[in-house]
Amino acid sequence: MAPIDPHSFTDSTHPLTTHVSLSFYFDFSTSTIASSALLTLCQPHTGDLLIDTRSLTITSVIDPTNNTQLPFSLSPQVDPIKGQPLTVALTNSSKILITFVTSPSSSALQWLTPPQTFNKKLPFVYTQCQSIHARSIFPCQDTPTSRVRYNAKLNIPHQLSAVMSARHVERRAPLTTGGDSGLACDESLWCAEGRVVEEFVMEQPIPPYLFAFAVGEIGCREVGPRTKVFAESVPSVLDAAAKEFAGTEDMIRVGEKLFGDYDWERFDLLVLPPSFPYGGMENPRMVFLTPTVIKGDASGAQVVAHELAHSWTGNLITNKTNDHFWLNEGFTTYAERRIVEAVQGEDIAALNIGIGWKGLVDEMERFKDNMEFTKLLTNQEGVDPDDVYSQVPYEKGFQFLWRIERQIGRAAFDEFLKKYIAAFKFQSIDTHMFLDFLRANVPGIENDVDLKTWIEGTGIPSDAMEPVSNIYSKIVSLAHEFKQGRMPSEEEVASWHGQEWELYLENLPKSVEASQVTALDRRYRLSESGDYEVKVAFLQLAIGSRCSEYYNVVEKTLKEVGRMKYLRPLYTALVQGKEEEKIFAQRVFSEARETYHPIAQGVVESILSKHL
Repeated sequence: MAPIDPHSFTDSTHPLTTHVSLSFYFDFSTSTIASSALLTLCQPHTGDLLIDTRSLTITSVIDPTNNTQLPFSLSPQVDPIKGQPLTVALTNSSKILITFVTSPSSSALQWLTPPQTFNKKLPFVYTQCQSIHARSIFPCQDTPTSRVRYNAKLNIPHQLSAVMSARHVERRAPLTTGGDSGLACDESLWCAEGRVVEEFVMEQPIPPYLFAFAVGEIGCREVGPRTKVFAESVPSVLDAAAKEFAGTEDMIRVGEKLFGDYDWERFDLLVLPPSFPYGGMENPRMVFLTPTVIKGDASGAQVVAHELAHSWTGNLITNKTNDHFWLNEGFTTYAERRIVEAVQGEDIAALNIGIGWKGLVDEMERFKDNMEFTKLLTNQEGVDPDDVYSQVPYEKGFQFLWRIERQIGRAAFDEFLKKYIAAFKFQSIDTHMFLDFLRANVPGIENDVDLKTWIEGTGIPSDAMEPVSNIYSKIVSLAHEFKQGRMPSEEEVASWHGQEWELYLENLPKSVEASQVTALDRRYRLSESGDYEVKVAFLQLAIGSRCSEYYNVVEKTLKEVGRMKYLRPLYTALVQGKEEEKIFAQRVFSEARETYHPIAQGVVESILSKHL
């Protein structure tokens, strides 16, 4: 017996699941889902089958071909990272029907009470399954090595609606005949008054981390032939989102030109409540987004460009395990910047690369005591992927691909990329498979680029590079002048938007004189910026310079957004300060904790426990 993935109990000798049929009965009063999952294996199996679960109550396991109970056991030991393996004894079976109930503490689900929503009237629930949280919604082989098709029935209160990372089939009344509930719950409950069923189907095989749904008071706006923007049903939110993402179809067309056909039919966007822990999540057909990407100047479209790029790199071709995460994120960061360059121009793409470069340099400092996580190919045995999530797979991965592009020329690299995507479409691969493909299709590349150092070496390789662009160089030089006490003039920043300010602030020293911070803010009002990238970069500077007059803004920010990109640096800066800052961080977290998604709660708890 050998696990297939350091983050899964799935055994390499066991057949993989190819299809899952799900029935969910949502109970908002208890924050639970009474459920059933019918798993179809790629071939019949005799013997034990190990399935990943976390915080699930298993009520029965049945062989649906003859309706008999199958022997099963749920491990009494809970692995803090992987959860609990469900062991089912099979005799020449390829189908398993499991009935179960989720926990209110499911790590993938955030249940919002009406006061936590925009309209304050109805509840809301949404998922975040990456990296290893699908197992807390349904029992599955929760590894990206496994790719499944699925269909799902969501039984919800009739005032609400549902969206999924799948094709919507219909919204209908529950059926009183034919076992519509799939044994998820009692038929009388399933068919109770005031309930509706939303049906979905995903016809393409996806890794479990791309499973996603949201249920709430949801409205939408059409923004293109393949795109609707969904959000809580608030006209101002929907209008702002529709305006921000109006250029989405142009980006899809650029993506197709660069990487081949868009294979997912729809590219819809869901703007979630502010507690969503990521900038975006590339769920196929229905990308999930934080509302912080709506900036009013269309620059939030860059996050959309990243999630769109995943439609080819990540969703079509997927890393086999999280050890190879750079295959998802390095390729996607490269693809995103090519889309941005084509749609918004070379200068904007260079700023994007420059911000990423600074992020990569900062990660070297963060991991200085554990350089394993500065490699592209990592060993994550015994490590929670949420704890080591960083910019390294994104930015070092991008730098590696950019290095190859510089070596062989853009036209040849574009040809290679298209060939790579076509060769591994709808497959999960590892770094060695990519390198073999690279060597076969770019003969002699190993003589010009040190592949081993890039993949297995720690730190930033010597042939990585910062972007070459006048605007980038000018901003970095202005940031260096700030150290000598010179602030940029209004004329110099007249054309700056959020990205320029973000790059400027990221390149300032971690701490300066408090008087310099207040002078900068007096002139440019950065602490009041509607762009969270700018505001958070400024607040980090304020905390590092011990400007306590900004701590009320820090507190407000930590209580109004749950995006980990902002929580991680702000809480880290606070706990690295003096005793009063540490106490302040603890108090704010204790008051804000319930508004964060469980993944974000875990990340902040991990930061606090390391320093307190």
